Amino acid sequence: MPLAATELDISATDAAAAYPGRAVINLAAIRHNVSSMVEKVHAHSPSTHVMAVVKADAYGHGLVEVATTSLQAGATWLGTAQASEALVLRSAGITAPILTWLHAPGIDYAELISLDIDVSVATPEAAEAVAHAARTLGRVARVHLKVDTGLGRNGYTLDHLGEVISPLIAAQNAGDLEFVGIWSHFAFADEPEHPTVLAQADVFDRAIAMAEEAGAHLELRHIANSAATLTNPRMYYDLVRPGLAVYGLSPSPQIGGPAHFGLVPAMRLEAHLATVKELPKGHGVSYGHQYTTDADTKVGIVPLGYADGIPRHASGTTATGGLGAPVRVGEQHLRIAGRVCMDQFVVDLGTDSHAHAGDVAVLFGDENHGDPTAEDWAQACGTISYEVVTRLGERIPRVYVDHPVS
Repeated sequence: MPLAATELDISATDAAAAYPGRAVINLAAIRHNVSSMVEKVHAHSPSTHVMAVVKADAYGHGLVEVATTSLQAGATWLGTAQASEALVLRSAGITAPILTWLHAPGIDYAELISLDIDVSVATPEAAEAVAHAARTLGRVARVHLKVDTGLGRNGYTLDHLGEVISPLIAAQNAGDLEFVGIWSHFAFADEPEHPTVLAQADVFDRAIAMAEEAGAHLELRHIANSAATLTNPRMYYDLVRPGLAVYGLSPSPQIGGPAHFGLVPAMRLEAHLATVKELPKGHGVSYGHQYTTDADTKVGIVPLGYADGIPRHASGTTATGGLGAPVRVGEQHLRIAGRVCMDQFVVDLGTDSHAHAGDVAVLFGDENHGDPTAEDWAQACGTISYEVVTRLGERIPRVYVDHPVS
């Protein structure tokens, strides 16, 4: 079970005793981010629902904890990609509406339907499987149709959409399901001025018209993710689906960081230095000696590695000036030196460092606290902040705090 703490200095907690690193999750930041988006959305469209997307263990932040906090903050829906996560939410006693949307053939739709979980379908076969499960169960399923409006991912395009609409309407007419939702996803939502945004919205409107003309009883039309929720009220429709923004990270870093959008990062990843020691000039560091000390120095061993989800691409090399991912130790702002290993990596502290074993190394957190950010790590690794937080492994304890945010 997740551990709890009341202060950021948690060196005496069971989490620190059991493992040298931890992800500190500030639930107050989650609450702030969700309530801010609810307020923004309702200022433009009072009837629009806000779904907190909590897939992938709430982007690594903790499924049940984030879901509960998001509902407290005004979200009225929860969204998961996988059915298993929707089932976990129900088993935790969460009764709010849930949509789950990414299923392979053979999934047990009956279990989802019996727990009043909305399901998404994208193919005629899935539509027929849901209808069969509902009919066998003697319950009416609530179904959303996924439409490919230009992303080229899940869902059918307009040319073939009728192939999925037909079995849905037939099952609705037979009393097996209610065709209540239609939805899609932007390819360039992080670029609000990109021409595909309006083009996809036009396709989405045509898909809505097709479904309604066929007899769908649509309650929810939804296409806005975090970026569209923060930048494009035209795309609100009946429901918005913020994901990354719930966790206080910017979905459009080229526009601005979290503060630009009124968000507060919720996760702070940190670990205690396992060792601090001296190395002479010219000494290789970590596997392959891709980093070599350029002077007599001290190095610190951070006991987290790629088994914990630390990207190997965060490694630093002498050839690039040691520009691995950033780490803060006390007031020192450092970079990873050498290759990230399975369980550890090294930082070059410099000869004058006063760091000691047991000191806290902050990998990323809130820049307002002087920490490197998940976006800094993304830039260093050639990826996006979504991946940085979501890939953290299960062996890193999640420690929950509830500290007021400014």
